[in-house]
Amino acid sequence: MAKRAVLIVLDGVGIGEMDDSYVYGDEGSNSLQNTAREVGGLCLPNMQGMGLGNIEEIKGVSTVKDPWGAFGKMKEKSKGKDSTTGHWEMMGLILEHPFPTYPDGFPIEVIEEFERRIGRKTLGNVVASGTVIINELGEEHLKTGCPIVYTSADSVFQIAAHEDVISPEELYDMCRIARRLLTGKHGVGRVIARPFTGGPGQFTRTANRHDFSLEPERNIMDLIRESGQKVIGIGKIEDLFAGKAIDESYPTESNRQGVEKLVKVIKGSPAGGLIFINLLDFDQLYGHRNDVYGYARALEEFDQSLPDIMKAMRPDDILFITADHGCDPTTPSTDHSREHVPILVFGNNVRSGVNLGIRDSFADLGQTIAEYLEVDGTGLAGKSFYQMIRG
Repeated sequence: MAKRAVLIVLDGVGIGEMDDSYVYGDEGSNSLQNTAREVGGLCLPNMQGMGLGNIEEIKGVSTVKDPWGAFGKMKEKSKGKDSTTGHWEMMGLILEHPFPTYPDGFPIEVIEEFERRIGRKTLGNVVASGTVIINELGEEHLKTGCPIVYTSADSVFQIAAHEDVISPEELYDMCRIARRLLTGKHGVGRVIARPFTGGPGQFTRTANRHDFSLEPERNIMDLIRESGQKVIGIGKIEDLFAGKAIDESYPTESNRQGVEKLVKVIKGSPAGGLIFINLLDFDQLYGHRNDVYGYARALEEFDQSLPDIMKAMRPDDILFITADHGCDPTTPSTDHSREHVPILVFGNNVRSGVNLGIRDSFADLGQTIAEYLEVDGTGLAGKSFYQMIRG
């Protein structure tokens, strides 16, 4: 039966600051460890069994003598701390220069050209929390029909609009216009559609968010497809890779729905290759809002889902669990944090109890998947650890 790699990215679940975290203002960040301490301990028996507590001391998550799988953590070699950068690096692409950010808003020439192309004026053009800015400018948006443009500490151009004023499809068209505009020195990592509904004082973002990323260069996913195997994306994977090198895509509205779709795909897809899922709630719902208890609850709910995921796997499948960056909900910042990420590996043919140490790059993961799927990743970043875990 064809071999498959199942890669789960827990968006924003870091495991401790990197050596250069001070450059990003993220000293002391440790999404897992700090959350566990703040809530009095985490209950993660399945990831504990895989060796999560053997990577770092995490309150409530003990070290185990005989972990089920391999465990370790990875450094991010690229410059930056956003989802696009993290996911691209996993697939063998190292960014030598970070995507541009705009702490003072976008240059006036960018905004004026965007307004000219969409035929409307805009509101905002500030760094802001998405939930805050729609409450501040939502009423004016309803009166004027002007979309709200804002950014964050990440390399994003975000456009918010009420679904009764600008339909999601029209908003997506605006994002496509912005994506074509924002290239070269203004080539932000993502343009993001942020639809919302409701009335003044009760505006709520909807699940119709859509990300428009830059198109990545040739990477591990391309190589898997070129070998005749399949790449299936679940959650925002298609968005992060601009739809490139993905055979099937399944959007999700929550971690729970993501896990349900993952189990269904694992059970139903006969093809070999890569099943790649991003679970966003840790980051979007809890990390960015400094909701420590929500973050902890999401971790525990994911852990409870692992037996269903493992049960669905075929004998030759290998499960990889990691993250793309941190988003520590315990720090004053509501932004992503520059952190190491955990790596847990499980499967019938994975040697148990292997300590992978600290990998030099997220790209080591992609090269490991490539070697397992018998794909030649020469020319791309990373060093495979497949021979360490091969059972």
